[in-house]
Amino acid sequence: MTETQILASEISSLYGTIKRARGPYLYTAKGVRLTDCFQEGGRGILGWGSEGTKAFTVFKNVISRGISGSFETDFGSRSDCKSQLSRAVSELFGSERTAYIFDSKEKALKAALSVSSQSTSLFRPWNTENVNWRSVDCIVFAPVLPWADSSWIVAVDDEIVIAAAALADQTVKIPAPLEAAFTRSVYDLIKALQNRQEKDWFIYDTVLTKYFERKGPWLFPKVPEDKYWEFLTHCLKNGVVVSPVYKVPSIVPYGADKGSFRKLEKNPFNF
Repeated sequence: MTETQILASEISSLYGTIKRARGPYLYTAKGVRLTDCFQEGGRGILGWGSEGTKAFTVFKNVISRGISGSFETDFGSRSDCKSQLSRAVSELFGSERTAYIFDSKEKALKAALSVSSQSTSLFRPWNTENVNWRSVDCIVFAPVLPWADSSWIVAVDDEIVIAAAALADQTVKIPAPLEAAFTRSVYDLIKALQNRQEKDWFIYDTVLTKYFERKGPWLFPKVPEDKYWEFLTHCLKNGVVVSPVYKVPSIVPYGADKGSFRKLEKNPFNF
């Protein structure tokens, strides 16, 4: 059982199942609202539901058209033209790129390094301001879609895409509705990158920086690793969900009211 599965079990044991998720909040069967600082490790950084991304609306619209089979569509990769996802990542990184989808981070990184061992980087929005992404050959990132999925994207600069042609045989084909949702989520991220700023994150520092070092919206634990799960459980009992993996940062919950951390503030964790 993974740490994420254990966290899900802990939430259910304390509060029942999750009945609804909106913005930065999870709503449980026992009527408790939890503030989500895990956000699927960054996939949910735009928020749950339609409040943060229109991707699910696109997902439903494509499903309603019935194009969920194995045939080629306008959304997936094709030999005769660039996919919509490739066009979206090209706009995100400011250079012409081709997007390849893998079913794990390890496979995505291995593939990217096989193409360019000297110029491959992981992309984490709002935490990589000093990187000139136009100059990076291969960019690896998780789709910013709050979906319990293991898909990872490698965005390869078109100037070396011929060298990356062999990657196509290693990629996975995902259903058209999901690829359409991935594409929309990239455009939503582009908009969020323009709108979200430091002022949206530091307002929670009085509580969070006691336990985390903050870089943009990303929260890296100050709590020692051997006490981290105890800290996670303490947070959960005080209505806050943090990352269950020590090396995966938690996230400032964009749009949450300051009262979301009041219980944790009144019941601090000592370490």
